[in-house]
Formats: sequence, structure tokens, C-alpha cells
Amino acid sequence: MDLGLSGKIAVITGSGKGMGPVITSAFAAEGCSFVLGGRDEGALNVVAQSVRDQGGLAIVAACDVTDPSQADALVREAEDRLGRVDILVNIAGGTGPIGPTAWETSPEAFDQIVRLNLNGCFHMMRAALPGMIDRRYGKIVNVGGTFGMRGRAGRSAYSASKWGLRGITKSAAIEAGRYNININCVAPGMVDGPRFRTKVVPQVMESHGLSEEEAIDFHAADYALRRISTDQDVANACLFLASDVSRQITGVDLPVDGGWAAL
Repeated sequence: MDLGLSGKIAVITGSGKGMGPVITSAFAAEGCSFVLGGRDEGALNVVAQSVRDQGGLAIVAACDVTDPSQADALVREAEDRLGRVDILVNIAGGTGPIGPTAWETSPEAFDQIVRLNLNGCFHMMRAALPGMIDRRYGKIVNVGGTFGMRGRAGRSAYSASKWGLRGITKSAAIEAGRYNININCVAPGMVDGPRFRTKVVPQVMESHGLSEEEAIDFHAADYALRRISTDQDVANACLFLASDVSRQITGVDLPVDGGWAAL
């Protein structure tokens, strides 16, 4: 199926780390051009070069999405140099404190992750939407998480940030729909990668006396499909929601979690 993304201009935040490189590569393979924003310019340059190696166009712009003026500047960079923003994919985010209860979480730690995961997406949406409204076209994909759908003990700050992201996604989708703008949220479950392998798996190994592979299987047993999601699984969902194939879908949360949120 042709997703019709060739020639589209995408702004992607957080493309340098975590799921970012794979998601960006997936959009590049569909023929998108980019402005890539984030705090680690070195990591962004690596991803940008990969896009160029595929024959694509990628511009790197340093941006801390928690600063609204920098979010505005990132969108202006795209509009000034590439003419418009068709697609905004908000990947930039963090994990926040892991383990402490809500009453043990410091106000500083709580505020920090909410500023990044929730406020950062808000700042980017606020910056991109006026141009999309003027052109009567736009796709926004916010990368949330299933802990914002079911909650999780020991992750109150992170869960709060992702629940909030769902709220602004749905409200903005209702507000912007009349302008032919789709705004949706992809909610990954646990995704196999460095974070999963170095943080989650060791905790399961220690708690249950398991080997690494046994710990992975133990975790996967929580999922209906009995497997851990990959970066590419998340990328495919983002492509779908950023394309006109999903033209009649807006304001939704799309879990990419092997069925965990449904159980």
C-alpha cells in the first residue's frame, strides 16, 4: 500500500535516541524530508546522515522542547527552509523516577518529567498548529505510553505525564478537526532495546531469580501476543497515523503493546 508520504515535510523531536532513529528511518524510506529537533546534536547528526545516505533531506536543529521559544524556533526553521510542516511526530520524552510511590516522589522529579513528556508536546503542537490551520492540512502523532492508559505502581510521575498527553491529544483533535488536521497518540508498551535490557530485565532477573532470556519471557507473558514490541512496530503505527490512509481517524490512542493494555 502506498502511504502517500513522499514529499511530505516532517518535524520529528527526539529522533536521536531510543525509538527515534528507527521511526525517522521509516519516514525517510517513505520519502519524507525532515527537520530533526532535540538536545543532543551529535546523536541527531548521526540520524540525519543516515537519512541523507538514503537520498533524503534532513536538517538538524538543536531544541529543548520544554522551552516554548525553542519549540517555536524549530517550527520556524522548518517553515523557513522547507516551506511548511505537514507532519509533526513528538517522540522526545523520558522515563522519570522508577520505583518510588507517589508520596515518595519528589516534586522536582515529578515536575521534570511532566515538563518533558507533556509540556514539551504541548509546546510543539502549539507551534505547529497555526501553520497547519492556514494550509488546512496536518498530521500530528504524539508518542505516549500504555502506562498512561492503565497506570503503574512505582511510575506515578511518568503515568501522569502520559495520561495528560492523552488529554491534550484528544482535546486538540476535536479543536483542529475542522481544519483537516488529524491528531493522534501512539502508545507503546515495553519496547525491546537498551532501556528494556538494562533497566527492566535486570529488575525481573533479581526479583525472580531468572536468567536474562527467562526474564524476557516472564515479561512477555503479560502480553496477549506473548512477545515484546520492537521499535519498528512503533514506527509502523506512526507511519499509519501520519498518512492519509488514516484520514478518518483522529483523537485516538493506538496501543502498540501486544495486547497488554487490553488485558
